[in-house]
Amino acid sequence: MSKYLLEVGVEELPYKFIPMAISQLREGFKNFLETNKVEYKDIKVMATPRRLAVIVDGLSASQPDVEKVVKGPISTVAYDENKNLTKAGEGFAKKNGVNPEDLYVEDNYLYAKISIKGKNTKDLLQENVPVIFSKLQGPHFMRWGSNDVKFSRPIRWVLSILDGEEVKIKIIDKESSNLTNGHRFSKQNIVINNPDEYVSKLKDAYVIVNQDERKARILELTKIEADKLNAVTKISDDLLEEVTFICEYPVAVTCSFDEEFLTIPQEVAVTVMETHQRYFALYTKAGKLINKFVTITNYIGNDFENIKAGNLRVIKARLDDAVFFFKEDTKKPLESYVENLKGMTFQKGMGSVYDKTQRIIKLSEKIASALGVNKPSIKRTAELCKADLATNLVFEFTELQGFIGADYARVSGESAEVAEGIKEHYFPLNADSETAKSIEGQVVGIADKIDTICAVFASGRKPTGSSDPLGVRRAALGIIKTILEYDLKLDLSKLILESLELLPVKSDCKKDVEEFFVQRLIIFLNNDYKKTVLEACAANNPCKDLCDYVKRVNAVSDLDNTALLENANRVLRILKEEVNAEINESLFTFDAEKNLYNEVKKINFTGDYKQYLNSLISLNPVVTKFFEDVLVMDNDEKIKNNRLALLNGLKNKYIILTDFSKL
Repeated sequence: MSKYLLEVGVEELPYKFIPMAISQLREGFKNFLETNKVEYKDIKVMATPRRLAVIVDGLSASQPDVEKVVKGPISTVAYDENKNLTKAGEGFAKKNGVNPEDLYVEDNYLYAKISIKGKNTKDLLQENVPVIFSKLQGPHFMRWGSNDVKFSRPIRWVLSILDGEEVKIKIIDKESSNLTNGHRFSKQNIVINNPDEYVSKLKDAYVIVNQDERKARILELTKIEADKLNAVTKISDDLLEEVTFICEYPVAVTCSFDEEFLTIPQEVAVTVMETHQRYFALYTKAGKLINKFVTITNYIGNDFENIKAGNLRVIKARLDDAVFFFKEDTKKPLESYVENLKGMTFQKGMGSVYDKTQRIIKLSEKIASALGVNKPSIKRTAELCKADLATNLVFEFTELQGFIGADYARVSGESAEVAEGIKEHYFPLNADSETAKSIEGQVVGIADKIDTICAVFASGRKPTGSSDPLGVRRAALGIIKTILEYDLKLDLSKLILESLELLPVKSDCKKDVEEFFVQRLIIFLNNDYKKTVLEACAANNPCKDLCDYVKRVNAVSDLDNTALLENANRVLRILKEEVNAEINESLFTFDAEKNLYNEVKKINFTGDYKQYLNSLISLNPVVTKFFEDVLVMDNDEKIKNNRLALLNGLKNKYIILTDFSKL
């Protein structure tokens, strides 16, 4: 078995493109090898800012030989009356490279068995590797130099080796060799004799090419630095991935900033460090920010003084701005900024952010009333929830909207409930983050998100596969998660209608918004339940009560009763058209009709769907007996309609739970 190594050296790649390239290269090599039936054991893709590398292990030497049967012309055309090959027969033999005596006739047609020798793996690599690389896609690809082919950054070298032998290829304008380069400040023109020595030789040249190893090293070095100060870190996955892909040889350096900057909201300082500078903030074990941070530098050496001084200059400038904005903003209370929202457009045709705030206030009152909650703090939270958008600090750090509002609310003397609600009404911030814990955050958050969603749909800007105006998918998911997590009894259909009525532009898009919510709900629950069950239970509008929908899904997920499915579907097939007739017991002519009528009347939903499902299952013998004894489509119109009405009553019991025709 062989091992192949490809390395493409580049100018520093944008960190967001690197994970995309890793995935595309892995998939590209997998498709190439499997399509060409080349055996392999493993495909490992590694990347740094300056190189993309692929190692394929366990490669077979070539494709397997293949025997193929080829069908030719009809025998009467292939042979003449003397059983000699005609021109057509000879042409078929020549085309397929077989001797005339190896041809044979079957089912009156001429056939040939041909043997196709498998291609050498080296040849296949030469043909296909440049193609795989040319198919890489990413943002902001462009042409470099005089090349017509676009790529993220200029290519500087290509390394291509199969075992100990070069595999000559050309990617864009660079011919391959057996040379690579180490860290910018280390060895260059390193000879790689075989793939097995690639990783170790690069490590000797201060390049940790495996991203997982770099990531582990970053965490380890950061923890060592934090432990020296008896501190801890809170490193997000996104920040860790970004730092991993902007360095080849991570070295941790601890830096400090003036303690006076700890007087501003903690979120501001952390945002400056993490989002703007890619530093790792340090905290006490109690969770309080300290005036030190760890920066990961792509550096070789032990002299960190210039690094520390440079980072201090940068962060001081950013934090000085934050302190200035904080002091200016807090010279007046948070509520004074509400008026300024009149000059901020929410979206075209949907008024200002002030107008949106007024809608949020009204919707929050309706939601609170529906939930049976009477708290003045909810209305106050709604009144102030967008005020911080008019402050200098949020203008500078837009990602801190809500967090700044909460801090300014506390400084302004608002209650703790209002401050927390202002912060939490934006929750969840992404698919994996927490939902609002406070009732203020939950109610105002739902009001804010439903207004945004309805405004987008009313303006004709439905989300598509490539666009998500104002993040409405995330907004819908936030509403769904909040309702389900806290078991909120809300009629979303009614709320959608109320929200649409408050908009300045009138639109009949209620059904579209409901369908959008149902789609997001099914996607959200798809990991836990079968899609067929989710879609079947969605036949009864889930927007009326999301929590009730999940209870029905739970009950139906446990269904394992063929007789119930058959009976329910038979009823649904018969009742394709709406039945308006009333049941008349005097028209029953069979005991099976009376028994079914009496048993159906006994079944009532009492709040437990699993118990209700068992009740429907217990009906099976009676339903089966009815279909055995009774002809529904009787010649007598009155009897027929009466039996259809009886089945309609049964159908109404079935559809309370789900649409059995979709199971």
